[in-house]
Amino acid sequence: MSGPVARIGLTPSEPLASPFVSQRPRPRFVTSTGPSRSATSGGGVGHDGRLMKSALVVWGGWGGHEPEAVANLMAELLRSEGFEVEVSNSLGSFADLARLRSLSLIVPVWTMGEIAHELCDNVCAAVREDGVGIGGCHGGMCDAFRGSTEWQYMTGGQWVAHPGNDGVKYTIEIAKDVSHPITEGLADFEVSSEQYYLHTDPANLVLATTQFPNPTVTGTDAELVNPCRMPQVWTRQYGRGRVFYTALGHQRNVLEQPTPKEILRRGLLWAAK
Repeated sequence: MSGPVARIGLTPSEPLASPFVSQRPRPRFVTSTGPSRSATSGGGVGHDGRLMKSALVVWGGWGGHEPEAVANLMAELLRSEGFEVEVSNSLGSFADLARLRSLSLIVPVWTMGEIAHELCDNVCAAVREDGVGIGGCHGGMCDAFRGSTEWQYMTGGQWVAHPGNDGVKYTIEIAKDVSHPITEGLADFEVSSEQYYLHTDPANLVLATTQFPNPTVTGTDAELVNPCRMPQVWTRQYGRGRVFYTALGHQRNVLEQPTPKEILRRGLLWAAK
């Protein structure tokens, strides 16, 4: 990994030029626990009197992706940006639609699970109808619920393979023809991890790719791969909500590297309502 990565500030609520973004006031959830809250915001009130952004991070599923450790990193990044963050290890956290509608951001960290239709519908409704952002990484978001096509439609992709498994060395290439605050000023970088091959929505705005086949991978895995530039970081719109995804993040140590961490930080901020 090359030198330090420049941090840029992003305003989570900055408007997106899209016909799907509503300019109307959105209802917020009021709770009687935790910090003082406004009746128009799901977040608490900060020391400066401003309303805090609020995020729900939900982790679980396959343990090999270190879901708790990754979820804690997500929470640390968001809290450092002034968010009020709830971390949960239960999909039951998606049961309260009013609560979900009040949030700024939903962060799933749940690989290879099954989700009840009503819980998936609640998340999708909060994003689609209320403009709540959703952002995540690796299998925690795009290999979360293989049986839910609506989840895949919302997130923009689904993992299908990682030729060579973990420890593959590959390059993430930043899209040079796309100007976006998530990748502004970032250079291509090397990673040693699982190189994700995904089925992706052609409507995604692709911010970074990786090359397949990988010359370091041999055997049957390599022989099956068609040459392509595989999307690794993207954004999209799902109704009124912003969606951010990065394929990096097999385990927490991958996301703690400077450029992957900065992409994650910027992406979550960009997606938040």
